[in-house]
Amino acid sequence: MSFSKQQLQKFAHLIRIEISDEKLEKMKIDSVIEWLDKLQKIDTTGVEPMLSPVQHSLLRRTDVVTDKNIRDLLLKNAPDETGKRAGYFAVPKVMDE
Repeated sequence: MSFSKQQLQKFAHLIRIEISDEKLEKMKIDSVIEWLDKLQKIDTTGVEPMLSPVQHSLLRRTDVVTDKNIRDLLLKNAPDETGKRAGYFAVPKVMDE
């Protein structure tokens, strides 16, 4: 299947790219289209789709509490005394109502 220069320019316009006439002549569009046609003919029935050819698995660890009740220790770094007394970090208001 071969495409005329006008068809290639129309494709370029449809996908919103600019290709000069010189580049169109140099491009081997026909060979790419032939290769894509070959790919379309491959029988993929029964083949599961995959995101990557490499199997990835995340390492998991057990969720264990290591330091218990260190809130007071952490709140020593809080700059605002109001928040410290209430048990939280108080921060400046960042949005108007």
